[in-house]
Amino acid sequence: MPELITLNDGAAIPQLGLGVWQVDHGITADVVGWAIKAGYRLIDTAQGYQNEEGVGEAIRAADVPRSELYITSKLRNGAHERDAALRAFDDTMEKLGIEQIDLFLIHWPVPSRDKYVEAWKTLIDLKQAGRIKSIGVSNFNRDHLERIIGETGVVPVANQIELHPRFQQRALREFHAAHNIHTESWSPLGSGRLLGDPTIAGIAKKHGKSAAQTIIRWHLQQGLIVIPKSVRQDRIAANFDVFDFELDAQDLKTIAGMDSADGRDGPNPATAAFLF
Repeated sequence: MPELITLNDGAAIPQLGLGVWQVDHGITADVVGWAIKAGYRLIDTAQGYQNEEGVGEAIRAADVPRSELYITSKLRNGAHERDAALRAFDDTMEKLGIEQIDLFLIHWPVPSRDKYVEAWKTLIDLKQAGRIKSIGVSNFNRDHLERIIGETGVVPVANQIELHPRFQQRALREFHAAHNIHTESWSPLGSGRLLGDPTIAGIAKKHGKSAAQTIIRWHLQQGLIVIPKSVRQDRIAANFDVFDFELDAQDLKTIAGMDSADGRDGPNPATAAFLF
């Protein structure tokens, strides 16, 4: 089973969970249900994924208590202003069908709109009101983090960022560590393109594991929170079967050498301005 990571507010989050980005809303309940049966307890969704209702349906159908599940969602980019953020949060809670959410993140900073500090202050208020257990951010660069911390004194518990062997974000992770912010990896398999990588394949063969299992194990041994996504029941189960082996020092050195400054797959947070 995944370790529990203690966040800077004292709450604990499972280190391995299921991400549901790009999971069609029509199958989300089934996908999340399979994950829960396989042992997953962390489920990561977002307003922008348009599948929160499916996550909520799976929560209600689960054969484990709500208290054993850790649910994350994220504030959409077009709702950073306080009133819009409050309405959007209420909508999330209605769709999920829960009284309190475990972790709520600002999805992207959208610096061109310059409203992310207002959004952060709203999340602080929602946490103080008891509606959110922990608050954090996603896709924030160092300057965005420094600004929200400097203007509010409240440090996010986590920053969910694109992170995989081809884009390891070491400098940002060092900043996180210095401020007790946990790093959470999205696109942990490099949007799937690393599954055919010959370097990863060689390490996977050595351990008798799949490429995906090898990469997930790498994230875990780096101390990262990781949320791989799949819509296949067999792969969901396989992605959770990563606790019976360890990568050795040579494996870790080899993967460290895969890092690339231009390895990013997704948008750059400094310039991303899309709204949803």
